[in-house]
Amino acid sequence: MLTMPVRQLGESERRAVERLLDLDPYAGAQVAERVAARGLAWWRAEARILGYGSRRNLESICWLGGNLTPVLASEPAVTAFAEQLSGQERLCSSIVGRADAVLGLWDCLSAYWGPARDVRPNQPLLATDALPAVAPDPDVRRVRGSEVDRLFPAAVAMYTEEVGVSPLAEDGGRGYRRRVTELVRAGRAYARFVDGRVVFKAELAVVTRRTAQVQGVWVAPEWRGRGIATAAMAAVVRDALDRVAPTVSLYVNDFNLPARRVYERCGFRPVGTLATVLF
Repeated sequence: MLTMPVRQLGESERRAVERLLDLDPYAGAQVAERVAARGLAWWRAEARILGYGSRRNLESICWLGGNLTPVLASEPAVTAFAEQLSGQERLCSSIVGRADAVLGLWDCLSAYWGPARDVRPNQPLLATDALPAVAPDPDVRRVRGSEVDRLFPAAVAMYTEEVGVSPLAEDGGRGYRRRVTELVRAGRAYARFVDGRVVFKAELAVVTRRTAQVQGVWVAPEWRGRGIATAAMAAVVRDALDRVAPTVSLYVNDFNLPARRVYERCGFRPVGTLATVLF
């Protein structure tokens, strides 16, 4: 199959990139947030955006930074991106995006970039634009700046449990603590505290004009099975819709049935399937 060459995009093609991102507002949310904040210049975005398609008809893009994220990548685009990347050293910590594109890329790149630490091929992508029918937990609120020290251990526990490695491993957690602090200062971190300890937490890790994407949902182990997560998530969704974005989205591992039931009760509906390759 003949493919068009892949090229690195610059600021002059920003409007074309934004139009493309608008066509996939949920799976492309993280890329859309970064483009809105920093544009396409690689030195400012700390990443490169590769494009597939003619200059008059950009068809697909691929974000190459801390993560590798294809957006609206057709089969020819996946092949072209893989050809471009196979000769380069892997610098990203994961490949994440629509499942067909991610798994297609990994089929091509695994011989060069493998092995992966984990491959999660089926992660339902969910979204809602309606206030939950479930009554929100009145004790779930935005975390205050003075409470970062209380939130941080819960954030580390969530990350380690979800990703399989500790965020403290590389730099003692300084970078991860900066990220948690940024989310708190931006009013994007939520928690329920009991006796000064976090028993539930979640963040709006990505915010665009189209959606607020929830990540980092966590319930303290000793509180699991008590039914607190549904009302807690309802509080997060309600505040996000009232204050932040017209929709709320998230993705979840297919095997996490308790979480999927919680999200269904809060009104989330399927809008696609993602996949993640972790290194």
